[in-house]
Amino acid sequence: MGSASGDSRRGLSATDPGAVEGLRRLIGAAVQNLLVGERDLSAFDRPEGDPGLLGPDSVAWRVHGDLACLIGGVRALFLQTMHPLAMAGVAEHSDYRNDPFGRLHRTAAYIAVTTFGSTEAATAAIARVNSVHKSVLGIAPDGRPYAATDPELLLWVHATEVASFVKAVQLFGTTQISSEDVDRYLAEMAPIAEALGAENVPTDRVEMKVYWDRVRPELVAGSQAKETARFLLTPPLPLWARPAYGVITAAAVGSLPSVVREGLGLPNMPVVNQVAVRPAARAVVKLLGWSLGPSPAVAAASRRAGAG
Repeated sequence: MGSASGDSRRGLSATDPGAVEGLRRLIGAAVQNLLVGERDLSAFDRPEGDPGLLGPDSVAWRVHGDLACLIGGVRALFLQTMHPLAMAGVAEHSDYRNDPFGRLHRTAAYIAVTTFGSTEAATAAIARVNSVHKSVLGIAPDGRPYAATDPELLLWVHATEVASFVKAVQLFGTTQISSEDVDRYLAEMAPIAEALGAENVPTDRVEMKVYWDRVRPELVAGSQAKETARFLLTPPLPLWARPAYGVITAAAVGSLPSVVREGLGLPNMPVVNQVAVRPAARAVVKLLGWSLGPSPAVAAASRRAGAG
């Protein structure tokens, strides 16, 4: 009996690593398909010696390489709804209800390429976005005209994204970033926003605070914003993804300013719940890291830039 039991244990120990790796790959493929879709590595692996727009020594490589940016991305989407003109552009020119992950895939791809891609690939990605923006224009429900090429709207989208990425990484990520790192990050990201047409882009925390104070009176949670926020809370997801998304959403909502949560009618969470939400969100980030493994795009970019 003892020998049979020992053989059984040896058999399990021999097969378990392969079974675990198979499970990791299965989960990773599903998560990859859901969150970012297919990614062409040719934007990241050449030409040799090209650091790209930011380079491997940038803070942006560290911030955007942290999977907590997924929580930051959801946070940014909630925050962006608060600008009536930006919200009108999304509501009238986006098919997010029928293709809820299309926008997420495009945004993730854009951030990945402009951060880790070659200089040529990043510049081409910016040019494509500028081209698309030319056709995004209309009249908001409050009667004001809007255009995606408006420098103020471009600045709003940029500010919500970089602020949300930093907040999420600080609260839920595995990457340590100091206050000085945040200033460096904002300065690094400003030229990319300017290449899209944004103006007077904040390059440190002081300038960012000045911007938030200036834009705050323009923020209103209209009917389009509240409808989008409800959709973001419960988008159509496969059953296996709903628990993790619930944690991600709770973390994103909990990290929003209270005035945004109240305006959108989101759950009242004065601070991120230290007892439940933050540890759960960190666990989800670690689980995503385990399932996805090292990013092939970042690995290719590191080799291209001579950093790995």
